[in-house]
Amino acid sequence: MASAPTTVTVTGAGGQIGYALLFRIAAGDMLGGSRPVRLRLLEIPQGVRAAEGAALELQDCAFPLLHDIEITDDPLTAFNGANIALLVGARPRGPGMERADLLAANAGIFGPQGAAIGAVAADDVRVVVVGNPANTNALIAAASAAPHVPADRFTALTRLDHNRAVGQLAELLEVPPGEIADVIIWGNHSATQFPDVSHAGLADGRSVLEALTERLGGADAATAWLDDVFIPRVAKRGAEIIEARGSSSVASAANAAIEHVRDEQLGTHRGWTSAAVVSRGEYGVPEGLVCSVPVVSRGDGEGYRVIDGLGFDARGRARFEASVAELVAERDAVRALGML
Repeated sequence: MASAPTTVTVTGAGGQIGYALLFRIAAGDMLGGSRPVRLRLLEIPQGVRAAEGAALELQDCAFPLLHDIEITDDPLTAFNGANIALLVGARPRGPGMERADLLAANAGIFGPQGAAIGAVAADDVRVVVVGNPANTNALIAAASAAPHVPADRFTALTRLDHNRAVGQLAELLEVPPGEIADVIIWGNHSATQFPDVSHAGLADGRSVLEALTERLGGADAATAWLDDVFIPRVAKRGAEIIEARGSSSVASAANAAIEHVRDEQLGTHRGWTSAAVVSRGEYGVPEGLVCSVPVVSRGDGEGYRVIDGLGFDARGRARFEASVAELVAERDAVRALGML
């Protein structure tokens, strides 16, 4: 007997990241090759036509797992019965826009979406926020969905940063990315994030720090590369891609969102990954903040679990605390606007 379709809602579905997501979801890349899906595409009125075009292409692909598609500009319709929601559409930062203006504009998007999720989503709904500023947008959405949806059902995407970090290490060390485990992205999905390799290892048994020391000719050289090249490049990779291709990262962001949901739903397997989750006080992060930490999932429906108790050196602790301070400032700015 075939299983009932999983209802997946994608916001900003007519945009580039949404477009890149839809075909992979329908093909089974996110939830596996035996789990049928029902797609609900949410767009603003002026984006509905683009979403309709994507739906025509999805129909033309004749994906065996795709049960049906619905396109709407009404959040209550889009999130009705949603089991998984990917909140992709967001207001980008425009010329001259202050950080507070950006937060206010996105609160006007993610607040109503969170309220709709709280009102009509399925009891088991899981939500990942992709649209930036992702951590604080997730905080806003979760607050707006309360008390009907537990806050820990909301996460924000830092898997793209995680993948970028692994990719940079793989290139320098000349190993396949799959041989690198236990990289961590700490903090905010912003320039203050801390990509940490101090706990990472290779499939051959060496630590990443050992391999970097060998490759670069000493511990000091390895530390200099991490501080001066690796960390800034991971944090600013999006700008590098815009400069190179004239457009933002689309395929890699969609891929990261697919992997974030897949690992949460089906389980992590080798080591941990990174995700921004609601803090319960781990690592001294104020409770309630949506902060990136190392996580694992058993694929048992309970979502991501934080790997607690890992250590920092003084350098790492300072970087992490700076990113957490930025999250606190964002939370306080939104709170001052009366949106939390």
